[in-house]
Amino acid sequence: MHLFLRSVALVTMLVTGGLTSSARLDAAEKRPMKIEDLYKFKRVAAPQISPDGKSVVYQISTIDFDANKSSTALWIAATDGKTPPMQLTDPKGKKDTAPHWSPDGKKILFESTRSGSGQLWVLAVEGGEPKQVTEISTGATAGTWSPDGTHIAFVSSVFPEFSEKPFAESDKLNKAKDEEIEKSPVKAKVFTKLFYRHWDEYVGDKRQHIFVCKVDGTEPRDVTPGDRDANPTSSTFSSGDDFTFTPDSKHLVFTAVPEKDESWSTNYELCRVSVTNTSPKWETLTLANKSADSGPKFSPDGKKLAWRAQKKAGYEADKWDIVVADCKADGTLANEVLNVTNQSVTSVNEFAWGDKGWFLYTADYNGSTPVFSVMWSGVHFFKPTILDGAASSPTFAAGRVAYQRSTLTSPAEVFTGELDNSLRIQAATNLSHTNDSLLDALDLPRPEAVEVPVEGGVKMQMWILKPPGFDPKKKWPVAFLVHGGPQSAWEDGWSFRWNPSLWAAQGYVVVMPNPRGSTGFGQKFVDEITADWGGKCYRDLVAGLDYVEKLPYVDKDRIGSAGASFGGYMMNWFAVNDIAKRFKCLITHCSVWNFESMWGTTDELWFDEFEHGGLPWEIPGKYREFSPHAKAAKLKENKTPMLVIHNDYDFRCPIGQGHELFTTLQRQGVPSRFVNFPDEGHWVLKPKNGAYWHKEVFSWLAKYAPPGGK
Repeated sequence: MHLFLRSVALVTMLVTGGLTSSARLDAAEKRPMKIEDLYKFKRVAAPQISPDGKSVVYQISTIDFDANKSSTALWIAATDGKTPPMQLTDPKGKKDTAPHWSPDGKKILFESTRSGSGQLWVLAVEGGEPKQVTEISTGATAGTWSPDGTHIAFVSSVFPEFSEKPFAESDKLNKAKDEEIEKSPVKAKVFTKLFYRHWDEYVGDKRQHIFVCKVDGTEPRDVTPGDRDANPTSSTFSSGDDFTFTPDSKHLVFTAVPEKDESWSTNYELCRVSVTNTSPKWETLTLANKSADSGPKFSPDGKKLAWRAQKKAGYEADKWDIVVADCKADGTLANEVLNVTNQSVTSVNEFAWGDKGWFLYTADYNGSTPVFSVMWSGVHFFKPTILDGAASSPTFAAGRVAYQRSTLTSPAEVFTGELDNSLRIQAATNLSHTNDSLLDALDLPRPEAVEVPVEGGVKMQMWILKPPGFDPKKKWPVAFLVHGGPQSAWEDGWSFRWNPSLWAAQGYVVVMPNPRGSTGFGQKFVDEITADWGGKCYRDLVAGLDYVEKLPYVDKDRIGSAGASFGGYMMNWFAVNDIAKRFKCLITHCSVWNFESMWGTTDELWFDEFEHGGLPWEIPGKYREFSPHAKAAKLKENKTPMLVIHNDYDFRCPIGQGHELFTTLQRQGVPSRFVNFPDEGHWVLKPKNGAYWHKEVFSWLAKYAPPGGK
């Protein structure tokens, strides 16, 4: 490791407050959070523990607001916490991401844009410069090691018609076709099947294939040729690690997109090929399950294969379980599948194998995302050690766990701890301390969790966050936020998009309810929103508003509501129902206004078809029952001012939804404003666009529900 990088690391730690011995500010010296603070925070992600359990490598992204971009470097920290973290790479304004240790712990494989395009590089931990492994015109991502450390597999999006040719020829043809499209004055796009676009980009006819090459960078081989994606095109079915080498290093098992009907089927499957495969025919390991399977992982001894599986075909929000089967060294399954988490109420997000027949996994749970543990036999379940915060990316080695954890008032950091005999994480400590100094300067009041009785004899969990300088003797305005999904939740975790601490800092009591459909409160609670978007969920939210209005410090004449995606839908549903008169304004971001037109323009058809129970012309009444556009006349009656935000590259909730809504508002004389980002998708990701978004949102809220206690 270069002395220069060691020096940079120490200086950076001092500047960012990574050394915990830095002086703490008194409460009186702290200040409320500002919009620009969002872009001063460094963003920690992708922790990976070393095979010996002594180190964790991870990435830190830094925002250059003036340049409107970010850069990402790799860092390393000792798990004993005795030495400060050190910077491993200096990408010089580029991005070094997604680190993975070699099986012997001597090298780190990572993705980088330092050569101009996304390629894979390898860095020797003992020192020296990174070496480029791949040079493929279509880019390389998701790199992973073979167990014997000799080969690397990765994903690249290629034109399938060239995929069965030798690599040099196919890569040349891919490059030529990409350049032809880029240079052509004609920008027409021609499609013959779905999907042709996804989330925020046109994918056209390209397919995500898996390639294998030797670590020395020899010519890669496309081992999944043909007109089918060998990697999840929908993040819903991604487990983070979506393919793996078999224990013998001679085969790959991977998460494959459905062979047909991929736009309206959730039948993701585990498939298997050899590392020398040249055929588009793949062996399917999970034919018996007609719903989703994803994220294969072999046990440390190579004798078992585990993955995540759902039971209900077509339903993307079905409970995810860990299932396991005995296997041979080549990945062939040797017996029936055992459902390890069948008796658990939690739905598995990510999981990792332990060393003695058990798993670690994360799951949404009562407004948090803890780390759980379970024996592969399924006979023992343990409640998590840490019940607050949001954990992700758990990795395990040599008796130690590393993972990423955030809270509503602190962005993600890397944590580590040892497992005791009960498989509980002991003495979890923050290794990275990346944002200590900035956090120490901010007044970020701790959120409170309350429970609101709702219909069906259950309770709805709801977060309440009071503003800095809160005086309970005064009356305060409220920002009532509805989450997206709808199968999602407001959790005790950090967000750089909808950050409740920033909303509270504007002078509002922030309320974040988790109504029917929210995750982490049992699968029945999740399922009860299906085909009922404007039903129980809506009435839960009304109950939440009733609760809020009775709080002694709330000014019920200064309440505004906001939401995005499903939350945006609910703003629209509020607007055409009587509850609208209780809000001074509504803010709807990338929403759904018309279910009928939404079906024909969104990308993932399985979602709408399952939620409504069929196709629009088969059951038109179901598509109109809870569609706000069908009750548009109520907009004129309620006259609740609405800020509409919608973006051109949002293919999940397409821009037409925003156009239809704004046109209807204007036509009926409702105070309204339409903010459009032509260069953004479902989210607003560019730093300056994000700052502009926040200013628009907070200005609209302040105009109709002025901030501050009175």
